[in-house]
Amino acid sequence: MRWNAQAIATEDADALPGLAKLNNLVRTVQTPEFAGVTFHEVLAKSALNKVHSQSSVPFGWTINPYRGCSHACVYCFARPTHTYLDLNAGADFDNQVVVKVNVADVLRTELAKPSWGHHPVALGTNTDPYQRAEGKYKLMPGIIEALAASGTPLSMLTKGTLLRRDLGLLAQAAETIPVDLAMSIAIYDPELQQSIEPGTPSATARLATVTAAREAGLPCSVFLMPILPHLTDTREHLDNALRMCAEAGATSVLYTALHLRPGVKGWFMHWLQRNHPHLVAAYTEMYAESSYAPKEYRRWLSERMGPLMRTHGLTRGEEDPVTGGIRSAALGMYTGGDGERRRRPTGSDPSKMAWSAAATSAGAKTVGAKTVGAPAPSGPRFEPNPEEPPPTLF
Repeated sequence: MRWNAQAIATEDADALPGLAKLNNLVRTVQTPEFAGVTFHEVLAKSALNKVHSQSSVPFGWTINPYRGCSHACVYCFARPTHTYLDLNAGADFDNQVVVKVNVADVLRTELAKPSWGHHPVALGTNTDPYQRAEGKYKLMPGIIEALAASGTPLSMLTKGTLLRRDLGLLAQAAETIPVDLAMSIAIYDPELQQSIEPGTPSATARLATVTAAREAGLPCSVFLMPILPHLTDTREHLDNALRMCAEAGATSVLYTALHLRPGVKGWFMHWLQRNHPHLVAAYTEMYAESSYAPKEYRRWLSERMGPLMRTHGLTRGEEDPVTGGIRSAALGMYTGGDGERRRRPTGSDPSKMAWSAAATSAGAKTVGAKTVGAPAPSGPRFEPNPEEPPPTLF
């Protein structure tokens, strides 16, 4: 059946409540190809999102071509963002997906402004840019091309094997800008993975994508997060996971324990009650006072992971200090007056050393395909905070 024939009225009961009366909703679409999922196509007013932080790096930039995610990961920290659209953070987050169909065009306009500082831009820090819908909408090639053409570094975190479609484009971009990739692979037990991440590709398929990225000359880390207490924190599971990451050629591995924010905790605990009721009491106790796993548990996990990481010859990667995605190589560099890329001096203010499009000189073209940055600190790292909702929805 043709995609265009699947449009439904925007005031339909299944239409998106928070956007049904806004003038940027183009149409709402359902199709047998994506059974159970409703797409709400909107015209974005902006593409670049400024994310503020309490860290030494005061802000970061992200792009989210989609809101909501058909990967349907039970533990996804971004679920509460759907409540700003008058939708719930549970099933609606999985099944009601907003698509910013003009995001690449809007991005080109924003990147062309003289005020744009060519700061690193992260994708996949809220909802996945390579979820299944990307196969239909094809928004990412335009986004990648726009960032590369403007001399803007990009980093990417995804669970989607559709990333392989764009590896050639990303490798071409890496000739002129830093490109940093990461594949999120938390669960290496196929049965558990399908239970808690029902819309994601298998761990094996994602690891093959890591290998493909490395063969394309691109750095690609693995986000082994979240680690689930009493489910994926056994020595056997972690050893197997790290072995597979090493065999896939992962540049580095990042890990952290599960944390459960308000809006996510209830959905996760509902899943836990259905699938692992014997663990409900343990999780209730662990997360009674905080969204984070207890310090004692995180210390124990770090002590378990350290030797296993060394056994498999893996280094610990770095998260972006603001967005929570993979750290961009550009954060450790600046552009000199001669257009050459250099390491940022120790103690300098990274917010005042924005990346410059002038850095596309021939002498610096290889940097984008390498991991550049300070050694990863030891100890547990935490997942990113969700982006603050903007004054307008889009």
